[in-house]
Amino acid sequence: MGWSTREIAQLAGTTLRAVRHYHDIGLLAEPHRHANGYKQYGVDHLVRILRIRRLTDLGFSLSRIATMDDTDGHPEEALRALDAELAATIERLQRARLELDAILRQPTPAELPSGFAAADAVAEMPQADRSFVVVLTRVLGVETMRAWTDMLRKPVTDPVAERFNTLPPDADEQTRAAVARDLAPYVRALDAEHPGAKITNAGTRYSARYVQQAVGKALAELYNPAQLDVLRRTNRLLTEPHD
Repeated sequence: MGWSTREIAQLAGTTLRAVRHYHDIGLLAEPHRHANGYKQYGVDHLVRILRIRRLTDLGFSLSRIATMDDTDGHPEEALRALDAELAATIERLQRARLELDAILRQPTPAELPSGFAAADAVAEMPQADRSFVVVLTRVLGVETMRAWTDMLRKPVTDPVAERFNTLPPDADEQTRAAVARDLAPYVRALDAEHPGAKITNAGTRYSARYVQQAVGKALAELYNPAQLDVLRRTNRLLTEPHD
C-alpha cells in the first residue's frame, strides 16, 4: 500500500501544490491509481521528490533538472557548472556591495556612477540637470566624463543658474534675453576652466551625429520652451566676439 498525495508531500517536506506542479511540468511520473481513483505513491516517487528539492535548494532551476539524467545520483558535470555560476554570482554581489559601500559613504543617486561627483553637489542639482548628466554618462567618452565630474564636484552658486532653473515656460522675450545675456559669461568661464567637458563623440563608439541627437533629445525632454530658447540664445552669444 502506497502513500497518498498529502502523505508523500508530508514525507518529502514539501507541499501538495509543489507535488502537483512537478506532475504538471513532467518532473514527476504519475503514480498508480486504485480503483477508487486515489493516487498511490511509492518509494521511487519519494526519492524523486527529495532529489528535486535538493537540487532546487542548491540553485538548479526546474527546467534544468528536467534535462538531467535521473539515474545519475551524483551529476558532477552539472554541479561543477552550477558551482562556476555561483562563483560568478558571488563576485557580482561582492562588487555590488563595494558600490553600495561607496554610495553610503558618499551618497550619489543610483542612476549615476558611484563617486561621480561630491554628494552635496549632486544633491543640490535640479532633477532636470541630474537627468541630463545621466544621459551624458551613457554617450560621452571616459575623458570627457572625467572633465564633467571635475566640473560638478562643487555646488553651483551663481545666481544666474538659479534664474535659469526657475524660468517659467511662458517667460517673456525680455526675461529670456536677460537670462541668456547673463548666462553666457558664466558658461564661458566654465568652458575656460574645463575645456575637456566639450560635448563630442571622442573616445566613444558613437558617431558625432548620434551623440548630438541624444543630447538634443535629452534637452528637449528635460527643459521647458523658455529654457530651451535661453540655451539657443546663449549658444549664439558664445560664438560672438567678446572683450
